[in-house]
Amino acid sequence: MAVAFRGGRGGVGSGTTGLRSFFSYRIFISALFSFLFLATFSVFLNSSRHQPHQDHTLPSMGNAYMQRTFLALQSDPLKTRLDLIHKQATDHLTLVNAYAAYARKLKLDASKQLKLFEDLAINFSDLQSKPGLKSAVSEDGNALEEDTFRLLEKEVKDKVKTARMMIVESKESYDTQLKIQKLKDTIFAVQEQLTKAKKNGAVASLISAKSVPKSLHCLAMRLVGERISNPEKYRDAPSDPATEDPSLYHYAIFSDNVIAVSVVVRSVVMNAEEPWKHVFHVVTDRMNLAAMKVWFKMRPLDRGAHVEIKSVEDFKFLNSSYAPVLRQLESAKLQKFYFENQSENATKDSHNLKFKNPKYLSMLNHLRFYLPEMYPKLNKILFLDDDVVVQKDVTGLWKINLDGKVNGAVETCFGSFHRYGQYLNFSHPLIKESFNPNACAWAFGMNIFDLNAWRREKCTDQYHYWQNLNEDRTLWKLGTLPPGLITFYSKTKSLDKSWHVLGLGYNPGVSMDEIRNAAVIHYNGNMKPWLDIAMNQYKSLWTKYIDNEMEFVQMCNFGL
Repeated sequence: MAVAFRGGRGGVGSGTTGLRSFFSYRIFISALFSFLFLATFSVFLNSSRHQPHQDHTLPSMGNAYMQRTFLALQSDPLKTRLDLIHKQATDHLTLVNAYAAYARKLKLDASKQLKLFEDLAINFSDLQSKPGLKSAVSEDGNALEEDTFRLLEKEVKDKVKTARMMIVESKESYDTQLKIQKLKDTIFAVQEQLTKAKKNGAVASLISAKSVPKSLHCLAMRLVGERISNPEKYRDAPSDPATEDPSLYHYAIFSDNVIAVSVVVRSVVMNAEEPWKHVFHVVTDRMNLAAMKVWFKMRPLDRGAHVEIKSVEDFKFLNSSYAPVLRQLESAKLQKFYFENQSENATKDSHNLKFKNPKYLSMLNHLRFYLPEMYPKLNKILFLDDDVVVQKDVTGLWKINLDGKVNGAVETCFGSFHRYGQYLNFSHPLIKESFNPNACAWAFGMNIFDLNAWRREKCTDQYHYWQNLNEDRTLWKLGTLPPGLITFYSKTKSLDKSWHVLGLGYNPGVSMDEIRNAAVIHYNGNMKPWLDIAMNQYKSLWTKYIDNEMEFVQMCNFGL
């Protein structure tokens, strides 16, 4: 019983102690949560009451992570809106500056729109530099008062609205202007390419026109070979008295092209009513003298026509002390103009490219100014270029009354083209004082010269005078037409245009009616009829006078 009793008391006492412990633990937990709640509430109230003070104390805290956390919790609610306004102002400032730049590019500096855009850009810049906005958007700036913020927000929105309205009004116009400018830039680039292509084409054309074709070189070589093989057969014949007979019809042809000279002479003879009265004075250079003589020895002129063949060197009076042009042709300065960096200079200056023609370095081109001295016993002479074809009897030229003038020629001017102003440098005082820039130019290639009037007017002396003045090429560029215009200024009789039709070497639009009615047709230009680049519609007018029965013509494959 005793054991049972103790055991019973002990069981009751243990239950009482466990219950007391349980209630004490709950009280402790409740008290702890109440304390924490009160502490948290107190901290919250305290922080809300002293927020400005906390803003000043937070930067002094060492923990950066805690600092960012508290700043996020405690930031000014206007800050986000302020950042948005600042971004809008910055974006629209960039857009306004871009449109202002486009306006300048489109050369609208004086326009009202450009001024408005520039003023608006200045306003945006001033707005961004305001102390309130600048400090508020910085990391360490002070909070912005709501009244100040609202004024700033309104001002920014007004500027943004103005900018948007201006951009909407200007966008279509500026886009069109930009397209136009882009198109202009494209056109300019294409024009540059076209100019370059024209220069390159001019160089290629010059090479094609002035290089000696293989067929011409072959013909000259075979004729010289014939002379070497049969020297006895080609001895010089005694002089023909007809070459000095002033009662006959005399022609002057100066060329180094054998086949071209043969065509000119043959066309005259075939169309002449009295060919035995026609005398041809052919002058060539020393290199082609033998070939020229052999040709006319192998193919003598038909129907009693006369031919005299000489070289430039046979005229002893033509030396550098007498002829200024010969002195100039031999000068180092002119040689430098032709041969130093010729290809480079030619492509840079296509206008002067034609003056790079090697014929201007040949005295053959200038013999036309010495006709009275070369043929002192003659009264009249018809000068013919080697690129002409005579289609009719031209003895009527000797019957034309030149009214005391020296030169009978066909005028080439029409409108403002081919007048003295195009050939001479009228910025030079001597040229300006002596000549009329609107005077009508005329053509070399078929000219009837009164040699007695030439001697009377002392035209060769005039030519020498002006040629000496032009040693530095300031009065005119190279060539023979400008000094011819000067020498025979007011001494030229205008002939009917049917005597001489030009342009078959460059103009595809020459009328066939004009050609049929012409006494002389002229292949002036680069497309000579003996070249592959000749115009097909005119080539047959020249080829029909070629002596195709000549064996060397067949052997040299002219492709006619």
